[in-house]
Order: sequence, then C-alpha cells, then structure tokens
Amino acid sequence: MKYIDEFQDPDLARRLLDEIHSGVTRPWALMEVCGGQTHTIIRHGIDQLLPDQVELIHGPGCPVCVTPLDVIDKALEIASRPEVIFCSFGDMLRVPGTNRDLFQVRGEGGDVRVVYSPLDALRIAQSNPGREVVFFGIGFETTAPPNAMTVYQARKLGIPNFSLLVSHVRVPPAIEAIMQSPSCRVQAFLAAGHVCSVMGVDEYPELAERFRVPIVVTGFEPLDILEGVRRTVLQLERGEHTVDNAYPRAVRPEGNLAARAMLEDVFEVTDRAWRGIGVIPDSGWRLSERYRDYDAEHRFSVTGIDTKEPAECRSGEVLQGLLKPHECEAFGTTCTPRNPLGATMVSSEGACAAYYLYRRLDLTTASTPTAASAPSAASVASREASPVV
Repeated sequence: MKYIDEFQDPDLARRLLDEIHSGVTRPWALMEVCGGQTHTIIRHGIDQLLPDQVELIHGPGCPVCVTPLDVIDKALEIASRPEVIFCSFGDMLRVPGTNRDLFQVRGEGGDVRVVYSPLDALRIAQSNPGREVVFFGIGFETTAPPNAMTVYQARKLGIPNFSLLVSHVRVPPAIEAIMQSPSCRVQAFLAAGHVCSVMGVDEYPELAERFRVPIVVTGFEPLDILEGVRRTVLQLERGEHTVDNAYPRAVRPEGNLAARAMLEDVFEVTDRAWRGIGVIPDSGWRLSERYRDYDAEHRFSVTGIDTKEPAECRSGEVLQGLLKPHECEAFGTTCTPRNPLGATMVSSEGACAAYYLYRRLDLTTASTPTAASAPSAASVASREASPVV
C-alpha cells in the first residue's frame, strides 16, 4: 500500500476483523500507549467492532496530558513576566494550571505566542534581542529531537536570550510502571510507532520478557491499529511475549541514529513526574550540564510553586487506564473542551477529548457485534474527519 486511503480500506478492515474474531478464545486486555492511536480507535469505532473478549485500554500516551501540574504552573509564572515572550504549540494554551491557563495569561497582557516549530521560537529570539524567549518543550521521544536541535542551534549561533522549559517523558519506563502497578490489568501493549521511529525497539524486548507481555509496534491508521491488534491477539493466544514491528514502513530496529545522537548530546535522563500518575524513575529528560544555561527553569528560578488538582477531575485514572472518560461524573457536564478540568479533555490527543469529540457521551453503549453480524467496516473506516478540539 502506498496511499493513506488504502490504510482505511473497508474490505481489508473486514478481513482483519474476521481474523481477530475467529482467533479469540478468551478475554484479553490491550493498552495502546499513544493518544493518536486512541483518537483513531474512537473516531472509527474500532473498539466497538472488536469481539467482546478484546478490550482496548487507553494509556498515558498524550504528551500534553501527562505534563505535570507544577510544570504548567511554572510556565504560567514565566509567561507572566513582562520581559518574556513565551512560545508554545497551540494545544498547551488551554491546559489548566492550578488557577488559570496560558490563554488567561495572554488575556492579562502576557506575550504568549503560538508557534509551529521550536525553530520559530528561535527566530523570534533572534529578532527580539532585548526580550527573553522561552519555548515550552513537552512531549515523548517524538518531539524531543527537534527541541534538542533548537537548543543546539541556539548555543552554536550564540543566541543568549533563548531558553527551553523542558518536560519531556520516555515511554519504556511508563510501561514498566504500569506493569508494576497492583491494579494493572494490561496483558499486552500496542507501542507508538512514531516513538519507535526515533528510538527504535531496543528497550522493549527486556520489558516483554520480564513482564511476559507482547509488545507490537503499531501505526495510526485504522488498518494499522487492526493489524496491531491481530498480531497481539495471535501472540496472546499462543502464549508468546515478543516484540513485533507491525509498522516497518516507518520503524527500523535501530530507530533514527542521528536523532538519538542529538538527544544524547543535549539531554540527560532524569526522574520525571507524570500528571495524574506521579514520579516515574528515569522516565524523562532534562538539559545536560553542557546546555544548562538554556534551561528556563534554572534561568528564571521558578520555585516554591504550590499546585492543586481539581478534586472532581479523574484524569489521572483515565491516564492509568483505570477509567474510561465517560465514566467520570464531570465528563461532558462540568468538564468540556471549552472549560476543561484536566488536560485529557483539552489536548488534541487526550482520551477525554476523543470521547467528547466523537460523541462517546453515554455510560451504556451498544453491545459489540460479532464477526458475522457486525455492521460493514466501510461505515467505520471511511468516516469523515471531525475538527480537532
């Protein structure tokens, strides 16, 4: 297949669904560790087409959602300073801090700008030598390389008024933390293909062997998800637990060596707090000593910030896969994309946003159809895209 529409082919989707239905003999719980995959699953109704025995659990795969509250509050504090131009991707602006968000800071006079690349922020710093320019660097292994490259360029070009507020996290330690949780029900993982396109798959075999769980690297189109589920179920039914690359068009075993070298130069591994989950050892990056002068947290000495999550927000349980979004009492009522209680409702990759956007609003859903009686996959795989929240 060469074109995107081929990865939404309803006939191929039906064949994959038939194989999954015919191959399942017992209940299995699979976790997708990517918010983009979650949106594909909910948008196309993939979870409703799978057999009753296959449950998809939404994991902490949304980079905006897992950015800890104290980092959000530090961003708000820095962005409020008159000498600062604060740059961010747009989906961070409505993420709630303890008392406000970046939109409110901008409304109060803060110079908060939406950019489409960290290099845009670097150019703003070059054009405004009398101002401090800060870029909000969040995300998984996918967005870390361009942020690392931007810091590298700032140092190389001698641009002193640029800095990075870092909140980067790593997927493998999160998988380890999930499997070590006493409440864990996960029996297999659909690994995020874009993360593995950068980092490769080196860190996954040890996890698969230690916890005896299949890990299948999966893409983001409907057929990618279905093929990932098919391979995962096949391993589970056979009692196997290996790493399987179902996304070879983008993922090489070694990943992107140039990107990995840039990460090793600019960042160093550190413990990192995940919003709604807590601190996971070795699960994040911070700027290495060589680039510490470009660390906004150090440059602006943002300390002593007290944070407080809304008591009624259960996004932490959603991020851990313990709760489906529509099972939260606040979902769709006191918590909406316009007035979110937590980041999972406002982020374009958040599970709550997916359920709200694609109208999964009710606690009771129709029973999952069998392979023989399921509606045509054409009605699912070819649905038109809705606007991103």
